[in-house]
Amino acid sequence: MADKNEILAGLAEIVNEETGLETEEVQSEKSFTEDLDIDSISMMTIVVNAEEKFDVKIPDEEVKNLATVGDAVDFIANAKG
Repeated sequence: MADKNEILAGLAEIVNEETGLETEEVQSEKSFTEDLDIDSISMMTIVVNAEEKFDVKIPDEEVKNLATVGDAVDFIANAKG
């Protein structure tokens, strides 16, 4: 089972591939939309890639609740549990 640091690192790689943001910029307290300037289309791509990478299902209705990178890390960690 991946720990939260591994999930954060994996998410940072996914965000980097989708947006070109440096992986160091993807931190738990950062907001996807406000801090990282990720739009809804990029967010859906990130979600799909995260589902594949971490072998979890993130329902569409949950995506709107994932405001920060930390929210997504927590969701993935709990979904894998």
